Amino acid sequence: MTQITLQAVDSPARDDAAHELVAEYLRWVAGVAASDHGLRFDVEAMLRSDVEDRAKFHPPAGRLYLAYQETEAIGIGALKSLTQHVGEIQRMYVRPSARGLGVGRLLAQRLVHDARAMGLARVRLESLRALGAAHRLYRSLGFVDIAPYADNSMRDYQAADALDAYRGSAVFMELDLAMPDGGKAG
Repeated sequence: MTQITLQAVDSPARDDAAHELVAEYLRWVAGVAASDHGLRFDVEAMLRSDVEDRAKFHPPAGRLYLAYQETEAIGIGALKSLTQHVGEIQRMYVRPSARGLGVGRLLAQRLVHDARAMGLARVRLESLRALGAAHRLYRSLGFVDIAPYADNSMRDYQAADALDAYRGSAVFMELDLAMPDGGKAG
């Protein structure tokens, strides 16, 4: 079995690998949004924001990890602070050739661990309804469905008149970090 390692994006080489994977992810998810939901969003603006805003996904208010299989970057995941007590997981992506290896679970578990270490009380995420495997992963970690939240990341990257359609095409989830088991008890 090939070992998967997670590395913080903290060097120029990792910056380049992160840029490549985020671009790949955004183009892929934009294709899913267009084909399954008839939605469009500004991929290039999202990519610029992700790459140029070092405060977004980097300490102290965020985290950004690459997953490696040997020396190849095969996945990415990010965490950013929405408020003093709430974070949001974003840009979770595993290349198709590496799916089924547990990469997504490793990334999500690390981001949840970091959210707790940052003192956050809750962590949220949003994901297109078409991404059922991702939702199963998040639910297995204790995330529960919630109503759309106002500070979700997509509001800045699409036309205002498309926000209701977007909200209807997405699943919004949250994990209560105060619960030792992530809220799965009982």
